[in-house]
Amino acid sequence: MPSVSKLSRLELRSALTLACVISLRLFGLFLIMPVFSLYAKSMPGATGFMIGLALGIYGLGQILLQIPLGMLSDRIGRKPAITIGLLLFALGGLIAAMSHTLTGIVIGRAVQGMGAVAGAGVALAADLTAEENRSKVMGIIGISIGMSFLLALILGPPLEALNGLSGLFATTSVLALVSLVLLWLIVPTPEKARAPAAADFSHVLTMLRDKRLLVLNSSVFFLHALLTASFIALPLLLANRLHLPVNRHWEMYLPVMVIAALVMGAFLHRMKEVQQSLRIVMVCVVAIGLALLGFAFSGNHLVAAAIAATVFFSAFNLLEAALPSLVSRLAPGHLRGAAMGAYSTSQFIGAFVGGTLGGIALGRLGVQGVFAGAAVLTLFWLPLVITGARRIGREAELGQAQAI
Repeated sequence: MPSVSKLSRLELRSALTLACVISLRLFGLFLIMPVFSLYAKSMPGATGFMIGLALGIYGLGQILLQIPLGMLSDRIGRKPAITIGLLLFALGGLIAAMSHTLTGIVIGRAVQGMGAVAGAGVALAADLTAEENRSKVMGIIGISIGMSFLLALILGPPLEALNGLSGLFATTSVLALVSLVLLWLIVPTPEKARAPAAADFSHVLTMLRDKRLLVLNSSVFFLHALLTASFIALPLLLANRLHLPVNRHWEMYLPVMVIAALVMGAFLHRMKEVQQSLRIVMVCVVAIGLALLGFAFSGNHLVAAAIAATVFFSAFNLLEAALPSLVSRLAPGHLRGAAMGAYSTSQFIGAFVGGTLGGIALGRLGVQGVFAGAAVLTLFWLPLVITGARRIGREAELGQAQAI
């Protein structure tokens, strides 16, 4: 757990309550991940492509509305924009819950994705915290996301056995409505400064062309492409190759996620400066590539798969804290909502691409091919991060020199 001793009372309250709001929604989203590919394979007409599409299609909905809702949050306020997104998410969950075909689930998941509140939610967290405490707040939110991962991985299989996949989708809608209540009753409302530039799309395009932000947006694209592809193959790896029954998958996930949370807490204090954060990002990219290779070549060894999972989720949690914090520091203050919208759009493009390509790889190359192909993508990601870190460092030094 990160140190919160230097957070003000308002910042601590904001961090904890926003973590609850964001994590409840994501918990609902994560619930289906540990069981969906196993369940979907038994549905009529199931193919690797359709399984991957159903898992990743929510990213397409996010692509459509993430930037508009981020810009809308700059104009009408964070909470009203987040409310619109949560209601759409709940509606999509109901559509999926009432569907009995993969096509219906694809439609429901797409509508869920249109509940694109991630950018506005992170922008609200940034609005309520001082810059020097932002990485701590993002860390608290990141740990809460990690915990929602853990709980979803543990509770998803028994809940699916109790109520079926439809019950899981209905649960996602209920959790979205609970998040909505918490948002309005507990989360503080920041003072809203007028930001006419946020409504000027030419200013947003100028911001999106900023090469520093492009590096960070590309990084979150790769991160979530690899995550979604991995969860197409990981349940099948555990159940079919490692012969671990689905109702016992939590036995691996529990120690893995606890260790990952401890690793993140240990490294959060190193994210105070931009260059330190960028070095952590580079190390995490390498770690994820090695972890994916570990999954691919773990054979029938559960311990090897568990070690790979520990490395993967430790790096994932660190990146989930570091990347949005960097975006919030580098983006213009009056366009922070749009910047976070662009960041989250990149994230969910990655989820859509990862789900689609992962499904195709599953059908043609099998489980091992999904992981090996995902590992290859890190070879494109790493040079981008290295080049971007150098550019950001040079621009920071130039800015300091001009200030002197």
